[in-house]
Amino acid sequence: MGTRISIPEAERLTRQLKRAGKAVVLANGCFDLLHVGHVRYLNAAKQLGDVLVVGVNSDRSVSRLKGVGRPLMDEDERAEIVSALGAVDYVLVFDGDTADRLIELLRPDVHAKGTDYTLDSVPERSTVAAVNGRVVIVGDRKAHSTRDLIATILKRFAKVKREA
Repeated sequence: MGTRISIPEAERLTRQLKRAGKAVVLANGCFDLLHVGHVRYLNAAKQLGDVLVVGVNSDRSVSRLKGVGRPLMDEDERAEIVSALGAVDYVLVFDGDTADRLIELLRPDVHAKGTDYTLDSVPERSTVAAVNGRVVIVGDRKAHSTRDLIATILKRFAKVKREA
């Protein structure tokens, strides 16, 4: 089970880990309705190094990125759920629309992104290069999304409601 930490704690911790020769991996996302795609992404990210730090977007950034009605769960709940996954060592909440500032502060060896990205489309790629890290695309093909799950739930609930 992962530990929730603040950004300053994560900055100190990753410096210590890197001095000890540990490879630090940073993954990030909204994790608004956890699904198998998230689990596969984080499991694959963990395989890239010794320690997996996961940045969970704050409520404000999820609203900016995903629009009205999001997030479904608040940032504390989302962070708690992500920290419960076996692959995750540390979780923090951040307010950026990208993970650029986290990358600058934590200087991870690897920045793991899901398969909804390509190496060329990762928004943080130049920041990762600037801290001498590498970007790796991991997880299964993008066949799962929170948006699609919400649509399925709404469709099924509407059908059940009409039948009742």
